[in-house]
Amino acid sequence: MDDELTWETLDAETAYACPGFDVIREDVRLPDGTEGEFDYVQHGESVIVLPFTADGDVVVIEEWRQPVHRVNRGLPAGTMEDGDDDPSVAAARELREETGYEAASLDHLYTGEPANGNTDYVFHYYVARGCESTADQDLDHNESIRVDTADFDSLVQSVRDGTLRDSRSAVGIMYYALFER
Repeated sequence: MDDELTWETLDAETAYACPGFDVIREDVRLPDGTEGEFDYVQHGESVIVLPFTADGDVVVIEEWRQPVHRVNRGLPAGTMEDGDDDPSVAAARELREETGYEAASLDHLYTGEPANGNTDYVFHYYVARGCESTADQDLDHNESIRVDTADFDSLVQSVRDGTLRDSRSAVGIMYYALFER
C-alpha cells in the first residue's frame, strides 16, 4: 500500500441501517493531516452468474427494480449470505433460487469493485455451463422474477445498443465476450 495516499480511519459508526445495506460514517485523517468525515454504503459481496444451457443459450431473468421503476433484463445475481465462505456456493444457490436451473460446472470469471468510491460492494462473476431446469424458483419475499433464455450474441448486441442497462450483467457479458470466447 502507498503510505503517501493512505487515509487513517479514526472512528466509524453505522449512520443508517436497513435490510440490504448500511451507511457507514467514518472520521478520517487524510495524508496532509486534514481531518473530516467520509460516508459510504456498506453492502459486501455479491455473485453474478452467466449461465449457459447445453444448447448454448443463456438463462436470463427479468426483474422489477424499484429504484429505476422498470423491469430489468439481466443475469441471475444475489448477495452472499452469512456462512457463504466460497462465492461459488452462493453463485450456485442464486442460480437455482432465481431461475430453477442448476449447472453441470461453475467457473470463476472475474471479481471487481463496481463503485469503490462510495461503496464496499464486490462482485464475483461466474460462468455456469450445462445448465438445466431442475426445480421451481425459490424467490425471496421481495423478488419478482421471470426466467427466459437468450442467444449470447443477442445479449452482446443488447449491451452494445444500450437496451441491456444492468451494468453488472453487462460487465459479465462483455468480459466473457472479450476474454473467454
